Amino acid sequence: MREDILTGADVIQMHADDHVATALKDLQAGEDITFVFNGNRFQLTVLNDIPFGHKVALSHIPEGTKVKKYGEVIGQASIAIEAGQHVHIHNIEGLRGRGDQAGREGTV
Repeated sequence: MREDILTGADVIQMHADDHVATALKDLQAGEDITFVFNGNRFQLTVLNDIPFGHKVALSHIPEGTKVKKYGEVIGQASIAIEAGQHVHIHNIEGLRGRGDQAGREGTV
């Protein structure tokens, strides 16, 4: 499946189930960003400075949510994350390879 990327897009969302998009440039707090997914244009206000290549929340992510990027779980929200917030190790916890999670029901 081919998806067109809007020229000048600020972030890219790869899958309909994604909670996050990837910054295609450095983003500044207070900046309004634009992206297109499935032919629909979306705008979002960035709440924190977000470096190129890092993730931004596309919508509110409640604490404990299994966060998806590329349609796959990449971790779990360790706190509630608001739309427009930087998503990184300060608010998302990896679940794979966690020895302390081994054998626990419901872990990835």
